[in-house]
Order: sequence, then C-alpha cells, then structure tokens
Amino acid sequence: MILAGSYAPHDSFVAPARAKSELWRFAAGLVLAVFAYVIFNQVFFQLLYGMFESGNPQLLADMAQGRSPLAMYLLLFSFAFMSLGVGLSARVIHNRSFLTLLGPREVLQRDFARVCVLGAIVFAVVFALPPWGMGSALVPNMALGTWLGLLVPSLFFIAIQTSAEEIVFRGYVQQQLAARFRSPLVWMVLPSTLFALGHYLPDMAGDNALLIAIWAGVFGILMADLTARSGSLGPAIAVHFLNNVSAFMFISLPDELSGLALYLTPFGMDDTEALRAWMPVDFAMMFVLWLAARLAIRR
Repeated sequence: MILAGSYAPHDSFVAPARAKSELWRFAAGLVLAVFAYVIFNQVFFQLLYGMFESGNPQLLADMAQGRSPLAMYLLLFSFAFMSLGVGLSARVIHNRSFLTLLGPREVLQRDFARVCVLGAIVFAVVFALPPWGMGSALVPNMALGTWLGLLVPSLFFIAIQTSAEEIVFRGYVQQQLAARFRSPLVWMVLPSTLFALGHYLPDMAGDNALLIAIWAGVFGILMADLTARSGSLGPAIAVHFLNNVSAFMFISLPDELSGLALYLTPFGMDDTEALRAWMPVDFAMMFVLWLAARLAIRR
C-alpha cells in the first residue's frame, strides 16, 4: 500500500528541518508550542468571558458545546493558537520560518485544489447514493437560507481549525522526526499516535472513545502518507477540511459542535450502539477520500 519510492517529495518537505534537528530542540519546541497554545487560548477565552459574562451569557453557554454559529466560529478560531505555537517553535528553537512547515507554496496550492475538487465530487456521489438517512429521519437544525448565508465564514473558520491540526502534526512533528529518523514507522506513526491521544475523550464518547481514537490514529497515518507523497500539507489539509465540513456543516451529532450543521443525526454521542454501527461507514469514507487524494496528486 505504501511504497518508499513514492516518498521522494518528502525529502524536500523535510529539508528545512534538518539544519537544527537535534532531539532536544524538538522536545523544547513541543514544550514551547504547547505553552504558547495554552497561554494564548486562556487569554482569548478569558477576554471572551469578560466581554460576554453579563451582556451575552447565552453565548458563553453555547460555547461550552458549540451550539450556535458564533460559538462555533470562536471555538474554531481558537485553533489558530496551535499554528501560532508551532510557528514560534520553528522560529525561536529551529531558526526557520512558519512557511517551511507547509511545504512549497505552489505544490501546496495545487495539491490542495486538486484534492478538494475530487474529494467534493466523491462526497456528492456518496450523499446522492442510497441508503438515505441514518436509520431514522435526520433532524433539521438550521434553515437552508441561513445555512447558505453562513457558508463562506463557516468554511473559513473550519479551514483555520483543520489547517492548524495538520500544521502541528503533519507539519512540525512529522518534519522534525523525519529529519532525525528515516523510518516511516517513526515519522508516520508517532505523530498519528499523538493525534489519536488528542481524540481520546472517554467523558464525551463513553464506550466508543477508543474506537474514535483508533479512527483518528489511522486518519493521521493516511494524512502522513499524503504529505510524504505530495511534499506539502496541501492534500492532508484538503482531506481534513472536507471531512470536517461534512461533520460540522452537513450532518452533526446533536451533543457537541452542532452550531453550523444543516441537519443533526437522530442519535447522540451517548447512543453507543447507534454510533458504533456508523463507525465502519466513517472508516470506509476515510479510506475512499485518501485513495481519491492519492489519485488527485499523481504526477
């Protein structure tokens, strides 16, 4: 499935990390990135709470679960501090620019566009094919006119969130590990394991928490593969973006992060069996998108 010879573009992607690739720098960079993210995040949300605690308490309640468009925009924007954190690490610890985390701009833009186009076609075909629904009728969450009016800002803020996660895991972490270790077992699996741990949420997902974390880990490995084949974050950001647009804007679970969704599922996160029954579909869709992305970036 994965051929080392097809990873030639990865060498140029990793090249900016090689000059200062000592493991102590990588460890220090992770510490700085996490510290910066936590501090900026805390300041951001404290400012919001100070501004809206008396004037708009409903917004603060919505932010706890992402149940309104504005609440979702604020939550998604906060991921920009992840990008800021690794950008600081790249500059301060490794003496390189933030843009080196992305790969060559032309390749990034070209492969992002190609994967978005083909991936959108795949989603359109999948949504058009039976079976329709999710066992029971979907629950309308937002009027179509309102949803269309929010389309552009919604896409923008989702792009901030998905780009940030790819910049951290497939950008900074993958680059710095690949600069020291040639084996994909290190630079593909370790960042994906960290990505999976970040998605292990037993308080929220209950008995499905491990399955969801495994899904995230596999997703991370596939995105690392696309990054190595492209030599940029373009395809990984595109697949992640399409996946989250589908999950946040089209059909969301009612429990969390549903403020931008056109429809809600007829079951929630606490319905273990119903959610588990749809997990194979999510796994299958992930692999279909990955294969479509590989096809889109073939030279």
